[in-house]
Amino acid sequence: MVWLVTPPGTEHPARQLRGLLATGDAIVAPGVFNALVARIAHRLGFRALYFSGAAFSASLGLPDLGLFTLDELVDAVRWVVRATGLPVIVDADTGFGEALNVMRTVRELEAVGAAAVQIEDQVWPKRCGHLEGKEVIPAEAMAEKVAAAVQARQTLLIVARTDARATHGLEEAIRRARLYREAGADIIFPEALTSEAEFQAFAEAVPGPLLANMTEFGKTPYITVEQFRRWGYSIVIFPVSTLRVAARVVEDFLRDLWDKGTQVDWLDRMQTRSELYDLIGYADYEALDRRLADHGP
Repeated sequence: MVWLVTPPGTEHPARQLRGLLATGDAIVAPGVFNALVARIAHRLGFRALYFSGAAFSASLGLPDLGLFTLDELVDAVRWVVRATGLPVIVDADTGFGEALNVMRTVRELEAVGAAAVQIEDQVWPKRCGHLEGKEVIPAEAMAEKVAAAVQARQTLLIVARTDARATHGLEEAIRRARLYREAGADIIFPEALTSEAEFQAFAEAVPGPLLANMTEFGKTPYITVEQFRRWGYSIVIFPVSTLRVAARVVEDFLRDLWDKGTQVDWLDRMQTRSELYDLIGYADYEALDRRLADHGP
């Protein structure tokens, strides 16, 4: 696949995501933090991707405290969309400001092909959803942001995340979810629920598409995609899993390289040159270049 030549009639990623939701099956969306990881997920058959703010922050060497800019996020998402053409759900934290800023965030991300934009009801600067010390804005202020996002979008979907379970309890999280749905949110994301019973109760109380976060080392127990499917969740994300695995493997390799001064013991655990070139479509770009030369002046 060569993104320089987009096939005519290619379906917008947001429409792809709507089609997947319409099937009623649970969409498994692994977290990706760059275009190469996105291409691997695409090759393995995943039908949608999640661009995690936490993973992207970590890839920049930054904590998940809202320190990257909208322009940095848009540029990174652009490359992921180009690399795969898959629907990408983009974590936009609190939307980079108030209602007008949220509108710009939606417009900018839609312009680079995002399928959905997620905003949350935390106070800025936000914190990782599974850490202590979070605060949430008034529910009505978040509903205003959701309504602004809906007004700004043309095609993409709006995901409204509530962090109120940790600050005010499950009932308040449910109340907020219903309010955000009334404001126009297409998908509701309850963050950091603490038990299977809470996920089931939330699904029973909040109709419509729901997103579940199956992150590691947080407040949520490990739950399978099949369980979420039975409870009625439409999307299950694994936001930071790929980054955590990659970082651990790279650390182990670099430690061994430091100790031994050679990489030879790791060759059977590496992508070969040909495997990497195949993944990034090297031959496709060469073929395109030859075709252009053949039709030149």
